[in-house]
Amino acid sequence: MLKKLSVLAFCAVSSFAMHNAEININDTDLEIGLNFDMGQFNDAIKPETMFLGAKFLNGDESNSDVTENLDPFYEVNFLSMHAIGNQGMSLGMGVKFNHTQDFSSLPLGLEAAYKLPIQNLVPMRLHGALYFAPKSLAFSDGDNYLEYRIDYNIEIIPHGNLVLGYRHIETNYQVADFNYNSSVYFGFKIGF
Repeated sequence: MLKKLSVLAFCAVSSFAMHNAEININDTDLEIGLNFDMGQFNDAIKPETMFLGAKFLNGDESNSDVTENLDPFYEVNFLSMHAIGNQGMSLGMGVKFNHTQDFSSLPLGLEAAYKLPIQNLVPMRLHGALYFAPKSLAFSDGDNYLEYRIDYNIEIIPHGNLVLGYRHIETNYQVADFNYNSSVYFGFKIGF
C-alpha cells in the first residue's frame, strides 16, 4: 500500500513540475512566485508555452496609498505564451485570480518577452505585462483592477537570473481607488 501511495504521489508531483521560482525584494516589499510549466510532462502541450502559477506580495505602506494595515496580496495565474518567429520575441495571454482585504478580481492580460540579440554576452531579456479587470470581473468590494510591470533579466548562471523590475498594482474599490503597490524591485529567478 505504501509503495502504491509513493508512486501516486511521485506522479502527482511530476505532473506539476516546477518551471521557475522567483523572489523579488526592495527595502520594504517581499514578492515570492512559483510557475509550473504544464508542458514538461504532458506530450499534448509544447514545453514552455503554458504555465500555472501563484504569487504572494507582502507590500509596505511606504509604496502604497494605504496608510496603515496593508494586507498581503495573493494571486493564482494561468499564462499561455508562444514564440513569434525566431527573433527572440514571445507573446502571451493570461488570466489571474487575486485577493487582498475585501478585494478580489479576475484580470485578463497580455505579456511579452524579448531576448536581446547581444552576442558574446550573458543572455538578457526584457519582459512586460499588463493586466486589467473591469467592474464585471471585480468581486467583494472591488470596482476594477490594473497591473503593469516591466523587468530586465540577466542570466548569470544556467537557469539563474538576476531581475531588476518595476511593478504598479491598483486595487480600486467601490468607495475609493488605491495604489496597492508601486515600486522598483530586485530579485532572483531560478529555472528548473
